[in-house]
Amino acid sequence: MAHPDGELGTARACARHGVPMGISSFANFTAAEICGAGRAEAPTFDAAMQMYTMGDRPLMERVLRRADDAGCRAVFLTGDSPVLGVRYNELRNDFRIPVHLAFPNIERSSESWREHTHDQGFASFNDNGHSWARDIPWLRRRTKMEIWVKGVLTAEDTRLAIESGCDGIIVSNHGGRQLDGVPATMDALLECVEAAKGSNLRIHVDGGFRRGSDVFMALALGAECCWVGRPALWALAVSPKSYSFAKRCVEANKRTV
Repeated sequence: MAHPDGELGTARACARHGVPMGISSFANFTAAEICGAGRAEAPTFDAAMQMYTMGDRPLMERVLRRADDAGCRAVFLTGDSPVLGVRYNELRNDFRIPVHLAFPNIERSSESWREHTHDQGFASFNDNGHSWARDIPWLRRRTKMEIWVKGVLTAEDTRLAIESGCDGIIVSNHGGRQLDGVPATMDALLECVEAAKGSNLRIHVDGGFRRGSDVFMALALGAECCWVGRPALWALAVSPKSYSFAKRCVEANKRTV
């Protein structure tokens, strides 16, 4: 929505600066296209595939396989979205996905998604029965990629990630828009780090990182890496007319798997 290049532009920027990229299941380009754009800039470009627990398990397997084939290193399983949080502005304005955007990774066209509100569309494909005992072994049997859980905020869930054989966690509160009253990730980070001591679990963090001093504090508290989301969106929005937007809209609207 911010730039016709979307995730391709983000991948090129990540590659140039030597930082990894998380690819959303709702990306407007395929994992292969995004990884290809990054590796065209730097062969060492690293990416992970963010994933939801989908009701359609064959679709989930296809997303996994395509991410694996594209060279993604890890799966980031979102663990804090059995349902979407209440987004009042979306409800009031009857927000629908813009007509030119498609979701090739989950095999959805803009037309099919626009038939419903975003919340209804999400509920139609997401599995709201999250389970450590079911979902982590299911993923492990189907991919050689590392398995991380995104959305951990407590020592209890950190220990469950270790017991379930996860490779890592991302301490995340989903940008503060999934559940009212969630703690800041910087506040939750320390107990997660303490709970992981003595294990091989790796710990990353996201949520509101805007300056170098924020990153410094998170690293000092034990995080290995800090992820950002909104700053990438703002960067894309700086120059939205560098390509023919109408042409890119037509191409994106035709993009289905």
